[in-house]
Amino acid sequence: MAMEPILSVRDLDFHYGEIHALDHVSFDVYPGEIVSLIGSNGAGKTTLLRTISGLLGKNTGGTIYFMGQRIDDMPAHKIAELNLLQVLEGRMVFPLLTVKENLMMGAFLKKDKKWINDKIEYCYNLFPRLREREKQNAGTLSGGEQQMVAVARALMGEPKLLMLDEPSMGLAPLVVKDIFETIQKINKDGVTILLVEQNANAALKIANRAYVQELGKIVKEGPAQELAQDDSVRRTYLGIS
Repeated sequence: MAMEPILSVRDLDFHYGEIHALDHVSFDVYPGEIVSLIGSNGAGKTTLLRTISGLLGKNTGGTIYFMGQRIDDMPAHKIAELNLLQVLEGRMVFPLLTVKENLMMGAFLKKDKKWINDKIEYCYNLFPRLREREKQNAGTLSGGEQQMVAVARALMGEPKLLMLDEPSMGLAPLVVKDIFETIQKINKDGVTILLVEQNANAALKIANRAYVQELGKIVKEGPAQELAQDDSVRRTYLGIS
C-alpha cells in the first residue's frame, strides 16, 4: 500500500510494575480498513488499545503516530480531540442518563445543535432499537442495547479511527451478529476500525487484515482470510483441529 497509515505503532513497550504487558509491539492501520487484533485473555490486547488512547499514561518505550502526528506523549483528552476514539471493554454507559443523554455526552465538544440532531438520527438509523428506547435510562437496558449505546456515543464524536474492545463480550449470538454487521456499515461510511476481539471467528470474517497477539507480542499478521486458514490460528483461536 502506497498510502500512509492512519495509525502507526512502533516498538511499543508497557510495564505494569514487573509485568512486561507490551513487548516491542509494531503494527499499522491504513485508512478505510477494518483491522482485527485477536489473542487469548491476558495477551495484552486491552492494554495495547488503552496505551494508544492515552488512558494508561506514558508507555515505557516506542512511538505511536496518528495521522502523521506523534501522540504517545499526549493526554487522553487531547488524543480524543484528534478523533481517535475508543469503545471500552464492558460497555461503560452512563447508567442514570437516558439513551439520548448518553449520545449527547459523546458530542460534548460540538456546539452546532442541528449537527448533533442529525448525528443522533444517523445513530438511530444504525441502531433502531435505541430510537425506541431513547427516553429510557441506559442502566436498565440489556447488554446488547448498552453495547449499541456505547458504540453510538463514540460515533457522536466523529471518529476517524474507532477502536472497539471486545464488543461481543457476554452477548447472545444473534446480538453479536447484529453488532458485527453494524461495525461493517460504520466502516463503509468512512470510519477506520481497529477491533480487539476474543471471538476470533467473527473478527476475522469482517476484517481486511489481522494481527495475533500473545503474551504482549505480535506473533502473526496478514490478510484476515489467510489467518483464518492458518493451522495454528484455527487450532488456538477458532477451535478447529
